[in-house]
Amino acid sequence: MNIQIHSVRFDADQKLTDFVQQKLDKLNQFSEDIVNAEVYLRLDRDQERENKISEIKLMLPGGPLFVRKQSKTFEEATDDAIDALKKQITKHKQKMRGV
Repeated sequence: MNIQIHSVRFDADQKLTDFVQQKLDKLNQFSEDIVNAEVYLRLDRDQERENKISEIKLMLPGGPLFVRKQSKTFEEATDDAIDALKKQITKHKQKMRGV
């Protein structure tokens, strides 16, 4: 799986990109068909507490999957996004099988 990580309005450190990479690698357990992943880590302009946004787009045969989560930290937002993607991958696989 090809993974691209983009940080918007800030520079992501190596620890954060490694964390995201590790989480995305675990998605291969759910589907071997993932072609590539694009991750956008954004800082919302509001100075609220929950101003960290993680957007993940997975390209699979049959169409892309997308999720956007917002939280206090990028790690928490990424965890929430990965959990949502696991559910989407499961539904996508069922749909592709015709179940």
